[in-house]
Amino acid sequence: MQIFKVGGAVRDRLLGLPVTDIDWVVVGATAEEMLAKGYRPVGADFPVFLHPQTGEEYALARTERKSGRGYGGFIFHASPEVTLEEDLIRRDLTINAMAEDDQQNLTDPYHGQRDLEARILRHVSPAFAEDPLRVLRVARFAARYAGLGFTVAPETLELMRQLSESGELEALTAERSWKEISRALMEDQPQVFIQVLRDCGALKVLMPEVDALFGVPQPEAHHPEIDTGLHTLSVLEQSALHKQPLTVRWACLLHDLGKGLTPEEAWPRHIAHEHTGLKLIKAVNERFKAPKDCQELALLVGQYHTHGHRALELKASTLLELLQSFDVYRRPQRFEEFIVACEMDARGRKGLEQRSYPQADYLRGAADVARGVAVQPLLEKGFKGPELGEALKRERLKALKAYKENA
Repeated sequence: MQIFKVGGAVRDRLLGLPVTDIDWVVVGATAEEMLAKGYRPVGADFPVFLHPQTGEEYALARTERKSGRGYGGFIFHASPEVTLEEDLIRRDLTINAMAEDDQQNLTDPYHGQRDLEARILRHVSPAFAEDPLRVLRVARFAARYAGLGFTVAPETLELMRQLSESGELEALTAERSWKEISRALMEDQPQVFIQVLRDCGALKVLMPEVDALFGVPQPEAHHPEIDTGLHTLSVLEQSALHKQPLTVRWACLLHDLGKGLTPEEAWPRHIAHEHTGLKLIKAVNERFKAPKDCQELALLVGQYHTHGHRALELKASTLLELLQSFDVYRRPQRFEEFIVACEMDARGRKGLEQRSYPQADYLRGAADVARGVAVQPLLEKGFKGPELGEALKRERLKALKAYKENA
């Protein structure tokens, strides 16, 4: 029995990056031997075991063969005869197909170290094209390592293009897709993830609503970058630069989908795109079964982001409606995420990345004023039920009018 550290742990150590997850491969062992040593089995499809002390994953060396469509369409074969090289060749990228023993001696049959030095993301073998999930994984790695100068090898991008055209991407489950998408959006340069998907034709299969934004012009006065797709990438980039959470990044990606529905004769204006985009945002949300908080914020940002930009001009009654829509009294965090999403939208414009956004503090102040209206005096006046709600709304409106006058 031989044990090797494999994959990301080896890659990141060689890059000088912190190593977080460690995966191990066991060569020359049977499942029975692993059980006898106290390892706990966890793999349903193939033999993976948890170490009795550390809880880290140890997988028996295995080969795989395509047996159907999608990510799950594989037959795995694990036995003591499977070599380390045979196990490594089934991996996605050369930089993930290296192993080292306990003395840090490197096994690198597919030249992963060379590709690390050349900053290239390259597939290990033609079997790469058998797993559609790898399209998303490579795009995610491109987003993660873009800051180090990594790019996707042209021949790998071509394989990704073939996969995108094959219909295999449609076989991916919503859960598997969302796992990759959500992880990619939390990388340092999530806009690279979207760009790579577009470069290989996967974006128009997975998110045609986002792909449709490229080539759609906007008024140059507000959008010096003009192209709506490029603006979306810039907004996503800003959300990462400002360390925003997943909810905000997802909303930033989807906020302008309605502009993809504007008739060409109306370009570059996009009247009511906030409302026309809602059905598209809902469709994307449902396609990937995004978490509820991501879904809700994306819809709210899509509908109200122009309200955010015009916050200083809004009538007090419109401001109150906006606050009510977000339920700022019980869910203050959601309104805060809306505000920062609007700010990312404002900054995601060519040459305007450092612009100030006074609307943010104005909206926060308005929310504080509305929340500060006390209920107790109204109760003491005998208001209750629907009448109490109306009285509370009147008091909040009065407070917002005063706030607007003094702002």
